[in-house]
Amino acid sequence: MKKEPPTPIRKPRADAVRNRERLLAIAKPILEAKGPAASLEEIARAAGVGIGTLYRHFPTRDALVEAVYRNETEILAAAASRLAATHAPVDALREWMLVFVDYLATKREMSAALGSLSAGTSQLFATSTELITGAILLLTERAQASGDIHLTVQPIDLLIALSGLAHAGIGTDWKGRARQLVDILIAGLRTPKAAAPRAPARPAKPVRRT
Repeated sequence: MKKEPPTPIRKPRADAVRNRERLLAIAKPILEAKGPAASLEEIARAAGVGIGTLYRHFPTRDALVEAVYRNETEILAAAASRLAATHAPVDALREWMLVFVDYLATKREMSAALGSLSAGTSQLFATSTELITGAILLLTERAQASGDIHLTVQPIDLLIALSGLAHAGIGTDWKGRARQLVDILIAGLRTPKAAAPRAPARPAKPVRRT
């Protein structure tokens, strides 16, 4: 019996992709500000689309909240490869940890919306942890291979330290302190060779003519 050829997978239309991306971008600050009280109609209106378009992409409120959070995690994970391709190893690690601080801010501000998910957040957070762990491993392994850092703890412990500061209830300045902690952690990881200042170049001795 002759097998039927597989049905080709149709790519979403460009306008559908744009609408989805716009909905995610618009929904993020609204969910951060209003949490479970955020109106889906308000989000659709702010994005300039009809409520039917929103529901085509996100059939439920939970689907939208999960997608916004997942999108932020994917952006964070992708930043690791981008920074690795454009920065020196230890600089890429530092810059990515600063991006992680911004991610923590989003997670903190979305806590009310995430807490309203009917299925809970355990599976969502498990997936995000896997992506984040892969990103920090990529950057720390690269920095260790270059000789810039010496790591005596698990890479994820660096992020746990930053997360602890974000959830310590130290007021609105936690983000500035977290950025300072990034530099403290990087300084502590640097090898003596990488941390030592470079000696100034000696002036060339004049050539004595005979």
